[in-house]
Amino acid sequence: MSTFGDDLIQAMTEALAHAKGEGPAIVHDPIAPREVREQAHLTQAQMAPLMGMSLSGYRKWEQGQRRISGPAATLLRLIQKEPDAVKRALLS
Repeated sequence: MSTFGDDLIQAMTEALAHAKGEGPAIVHDPIAPREVREQAHLTQAQMAPLMGMSLSGYRKWEQGQRRISGPAATLLRLIQKEPDAVKRALLS
């Protein structure tokens, strides 16, 4: 079988295990960007560059018009836990 075929079979096996609640996959609870922003005492205009995005894009997150990707959700969790450290690291 081709490498692609082997990779496809492995991916489907992992997906099936995940659907059954098995395997190493970690599922995080959804995160609300507005709540994180408000806890960090930031405006939307301050939060958008911290997230590396436009103000309009960030607003779409808060309005539920745009889906938050995995890496962005991770950054939101970091901001939620350590807002000052993230600000120092990303805004300096």
